[in-house]
Amino acid sequence: MLVEPTIHSFSLWHHFAQKPGFGAIEYADLAAELGFRGISLSLNNPDYRHLGGREPWRMDQLRAHLAGLGFSLEVDTSGTDPAHMTELLQVAHRMGATSLRTYTRHGGTPANMMAATISDLRAVAPVAADLGIVLVLENHEDFTGPELARIVEAVNHPALKILYDYGNSQMVLEDPEAALEAVLPHVHSVHFKDHVMVRAEHAGRLTVAGVPVGEGFLPLDRITRRLLDQGLRRFTFENVWAYSAGIRDGRQPQSGVTLGEGSFAYLDPPYDPGRIVLDQSLLTPDQRVDLEHQALIRGVAAFRAVLERQGSALG
Repeated sequence: MLVEPTIHSFSLWHHFAQKPGFGAIEYADLAAELGFRGISLSLNNPDYRHLGGREPWRMDQLRAHLAGLGFSLEVDTSGTDPAHMTELLQVAHRMGATSLRTYTRHGGTPANMMAATISDLRAVAPVAADLGIVLVLENHEDFTGPELARIVEAVNHPALKILYDYGNSQMVLEDPEAALEAVLPHVHSVHFKDHVMVRAEHAGRLTVAGVPVGEGFLPLDRITRRLLDQGLRRFTFENVWAYSAGIRDGRQPQSGVTLGEGSFAYLDPPYDPGRIVLDQSLLTPDQRVDLEHQALIRGVAAFRAVLERQGSALG
């Protein structure tokens, strides 16, 4: 059973920010060295973040380089405003991307966020279809699995699918496996990562923290098995060492969630910075780059091991 492995640029966010000369081309070359067959690239700010700028020559240069590597491309943004999404769909088309990931930027109650997101995506889904691009809406710390599924079902357009993130449902206190079951019929792609929970007294608030893949508490094997059984073969690896996010205000534990157990088990101090970092200011830029690279290498090995245990090989 062959799997097509890709890697997300967030895996190297400190390299992009702190390592001189490291940009999208260097990222793609490193991904090839590690055995990946495609990349996801964050364009998630006004300067198109990991592309390094908005200039068309950057888009064309990377597209040509990826073609030379035989790589696929997916790109990311955030927000669902129709004007913004239309702009990014054009960028994705020019770069040869197969999909554009986003998540809501609307605030308020979950019901209000859902209504606004549905309205926006109804307007832009036909644009994506005309360009041959799949829109993927991520469970990015705001919606539960059932809420996300209801959004996609309300829009009811074949160009709109779901990106399932292995751990992001934790920010709304939803079990990752329950989230997957709710969205499974609509899943187009995934972010493969690992998390731990940190008590409020150690992080300032109840927090989800990223760790190198294989060093957290997410049920990586069970989630991967369920996705493979559903027919998914495209897995995007994401190294989220040094990332953390607080639990969304107003959210209470969903059915089956017990804080301190299972996926929600706490990691207590002392904290090894090679595994978890809650305050990046305590590290120098060089330390961030070095520790991120170490976490990446360990995580890629763990990623391969999970797939091998499930009877899969990297394509």
